[in-house]
Amino acid sequence: MSELSKQGLTRRALLSRAVAAGALAVAGTGFIAAPDAAWAVEVTHVSEHQMATLLQMARDIYPHDRVGDRFYAIAVKSYDSAEQKAAVAEGIAALDKAAKDAGFEDYLSAGWEDERVAILRKIEETKFFQTLRGGLVTGLYNQKEVWPIFGYEGESFSKGGYIDRGFDAIDWL
Repeated sequence: MSELSKQGLTRRALLSRAVAAGALAVAGTGFIAAPDAAWAVEVTHVSEHQMATLLQMARDIYPHDRVGDRFYAIAVKSYDSAEQKAAVAEGIAALDKAAKDAGFEDYLSAGWEDERVAILRKIEETKFFQTLRGGLVTGLYNQKEVWPIFGYEGESFSKGGYIDRGFDAIDWL
């Protein structure tokens, strides 16, 4: 049994600790990049800290181990706008304050997913949280590249509908 297994460290926890420990790197002013440089996001209106926090929030609100960070980055990129700048700054400030009240430097420094979820629960009734949560539904799940991860083939009308395509082929029932 590995040392990680003995401590009860799951893959999700390990990955979330890596993100909190700086796996997202600032690659220059206004850029956040993955450590393998497979993706990067440019920020123009919000700070790098705010964008990194939005990315982590998105992962914590809708956690999917098999969905890459680049899809979450696409989903939150729309919050990097002049119209959203003040709301994002205010919302992240409130989130970081809740994290400080819980004993952390800021939201990103809470290394465990359970700790971050507890912090999110403190702000879940705010307009900022509800706007982000609602926007992620379409921002994340409307990306066609994500659909195969969940086994979704897309709309069926153009393929003749579900009736003749095995809608009743349920092997788990």
